[in-house]
Amino acid sequence: MTGDFATQLLTELLWTALLIAAPLLGLTLLVGLIISIFQVVTQVQEMSLVFVPKILAAIVALAVFGPWMLKKLVTFSANLIESIPRYF
Repeated sequence: MTGDFATQLLTELLWTALLIAAPLLGLTLLVGLIISIFQVVTQVQEMSLVFVPKILAAIVALAVFGPWMLKKLVTFSANLIESIPRYF
């Protein structure tokens, strides 16, 4: 295995991880931002007001994007396992 091959494999791994995590992180970030704006406008500083909607958004994101995320992960894993003979 050469350094170039390892670098390419690491790059593919990081991009796949970013793609898989993006919907979940993006939706929870958006919900957190909306709740923060709501808290600033209404001056309500309740901590549970932040966590509960973010948890619900994460559950919804996993329910909606979960099959797509799993498909991407299975595809990456299958390609990685198929390329094992190239390592030697």
